[in-house]
Amino acid sequence: MTRPMIPWFQFTAIHLGPLTLYVWGIFAALGLLAGAWAAAGLAKERGLDEKIIWDVAAVAAVAGIAGGRLFHVFFYAPAGYAAAPLSAFALWDGGISIIGSLLGALTAVLVFLRKKNLPVLAYLDTATFGFPLGYAIGRVGCFLIHDHPGTLTHFVLGVKFPDGVRHDLGLYEAFNGLGLFLLFLLLKNRGAKPPTYAIAFLLWYGAVRFFLDFLRADDARYLFLTPAQYVSAVLCIAGAAWFARRVSKNIA
Repeated sequence: MTRPMIPWFQFTAIHLGPLTLYVWGIFAALGLLAGAWAAAGLAKERGLDEKIIWDVAAVAAVAGIAGGRLFHVFFYAPAGYAAAPLSAFALWDGGISIIGSLLGALTAVLVFLRKKNLPVLAYLDTATFGFPLGYAIGRVGCFLIHDHPGTLTHFVLGVKFPDGVRHDLGLYEAFNGLGLFLLFLLLKNRGAKPPTYAIAFLLWYGAVRFFLDFLRADDARYLFLTPAQYVSAVLCIAGAAWFARRVSKNIA
């Protein structure tokens, strides 16, 4: 009996006369808006300024693009960009690392909140609440364009790429984000306080991303691990240490 697989398709752009809208960009923008909307709703419930959350989202978007591109250039394809440095600015050709985006966005948001003399932990935790929803939506765009092919597989969710049935990491990461957001909703119903979402994100995302990257087919690797796996391991360890510290101090 033949296993059901996901048929091959590729939906990369929408052409409206002379205007071309790229599908990944559309879903990334929708994800940003949805994540900011969810976080702003939580901010209102927590008595925080919703406008600050939208400002944080804008700061994170700009810094995330810059950080994601820099991380990709320096860790995923350094030789290629060294040979053609100006191509590093060709964002339309693809090449943005979500791990680099996270690092860039986090750095910029921390600087922004500190300069505004705002309660960093409260706003950072609140903004984190909306991240997995936005991440899941954005990764749907990755699945539609199939820009993260995985290793060959017989798994039921494998996609029939032109060169064989493969894992599609865009699809798996979309499920990853959705699963984390459902956990966040459960924690929210239980009255989660800062920094619950931040710690849960570090532990969940760090662990899941680390193991998912073993399924990637063509990512750069250093000592058998992708650049994202090294960062993911640090995120997971940081989350575990943060959680252990709060437990040891009996902080609810």
